[in-house]
Amino acid sequence: MTPWLEAQSIRILHLEDSVIDHQIVVHALKKQGLACTVNRVETLPAFEQLTRSTQFDLILADYRLPGFTAIDAWNALQQQEQQPPFVLLSGAIGEAAAVDAIRLGFSDYLLKDDINKLAHVIARAIEVREIRQAKERADKDLAASERRLAELAEHLQSSIEQERAAIAREVHDDIGGSLAAVKLDLAWLARHHKDVTTAAHIGSALEMLQHALGASQRIMMDLRPPILDQGLSAAVQWLAQSFQKRTGISTTFHATHEKINVDKAIQLVAYRTAQEALTNISKHAECSAVSIELTDGEGVLTLEVTDNGRGVQKSQLDKPKAFGLRGLHERAKTVQGWLDISNRGGVGTSIILSVPLPSETADPANGNPP
Repeated sequence: MTPWLEAQSIRILHLEDSVIDHQIVVHALKKQGLACTVNRVETLPAFEQLTRSTQFDLILADYRLPGFTAIDAWNALQQQEQQPPFVLLSGAIGEAAAVDAIRLGFSDYLLKDDINKLAHVIARAIEVREIRQAKERADKDLAASERRLAELAEHLQSSIEQERAAIAREVHDDIGGSLAAVKLDLAWLARHHKDVTTAAHIGSALEMLQHALGASQRIMMDLRPPILDQGLSAAVQWLAQSFQKRTGISTTFHATHEKINVDKAIQLVAYRTAQEALTNISKHAECSAVSIELTDGEGVLTLEVTDNGRGVQKSQLDKPKAFGLRGLHERAKTVQGWLDISNRGGVGTSIILSVPLPSETADPANGNPP
């Protein structure tokens, strides 16, 4: 027996119409060393009333009683909040009826001829119920923890995007404005100074300044791409073209529609997924070609980024510091989406983002909003 059963008396409700059989049960449990209190009822109304008013650790029931069966008592118990383990103890139950009862959810059954095993059956039924309840509590706690984690991840992603937008504005307004002003002054100096040496220095400074302006524009686009205002397809296509220009890797892009109208939150998740996927490809894939597919058929937005590189290994995905891809998983969850990463036998990797779209905004004919 478990320490819990040994430490306290078990409260048993015995559904039995025979006083003699009830006394036999009480005597057997006492003889078998099970500390318990046993209350007897013999009618269905009395059973319902007592189970509503009193908390029991176990129901012990004969199968056939005057005017009803243990199945009727079981069904009545299902309407109540308290549902302790339910054990059949009968001398008149066939194997088929016993199996049906177990399928319904009865904890166990025992023939009256085997009453010497009753304490063991009761202890096991209560222990199984305790384990099941502990698992249910653990599942609820885990679900609550995952929900809180998802809410935190969503809050962090939102905060990061807000901070990125603020930094992008500062880069555009302050740094970009200052660099543009300096460029105008250098251009004025270049027009008014004909000295060859001075002109050479001014020309070099203008080149460096142009580089700085380009860098600030690139940083601003990475932080908060204004091209998203032109739609998701245009933004991902711009990413593909920029990636090819920067890395020299052949990059193709295909979308089912030129305009895919989805919520801004979904747009941003898809864009960041493509951005992070391309960043990983440039760092690790060692590939020569990349393809990006963007579809919105059957009520699901799907973004697939595929390369022909060396492929990502499972050990790489499971690394403690694999925050980039792990972050993509969490980002997808913020819009009720999911991420799949597949290694195609060492000849490339596919990263697939899937996000269900609201049914009221999708056109059944082509998946595009009306």
